[in-house]
Amino acid sequence: MGFEKFGHKSYTALTKVAGFVDRLVQGELFATRCSGCGRIYFPPRADCAGCLGSAMQWEKIPEKGKLVSFTRVNYAPAGFEADVPYTLALVDFGEVKVFGRLGSTVAEDEIKVGMELKPLVVTLPDGQLTYEFVLGNHKA
Repeated sequence: MGFEKFGHKSYTALTKVAGFVDRLVQGELFATRCSGCGRIYFPPRADCAGCLGSAMQWEKIPEKGKLVSFTRVNYAPAGFEADVPYTLALVDFGEVKVFGRLGSTVAEDEIKVGMELKPLVVTLPDGQLTYEFVLGNHKA
């Protein structure tokens, strides 16, 4: 499968990390790890920025992370105007931090830095795939 199945707007169909979408289809969120130096990347990369190697392995994002920072988006970029308002979150999963949307099931007044969140793969109304973060005790 290509990258054309990812997100609200997909700007490219061909990429060396198209396996990212295949893993979303399976309901899992993955990063890549360099086999040479061990650096981990999200979003996934095909080549390591550290040692410049291209031996990358898929690494599953852990089930639980902590909210590091967030922002409420009221004015969206082109193509996302119908989505506002929404909350973007930065979640620390230990070795890797992941940026993405906070799920609408998390009330705005519940959002606290340090709260436990987990990634959840979401199928959009048009069949596209994405991910968001939900409360650690959320049942899919």
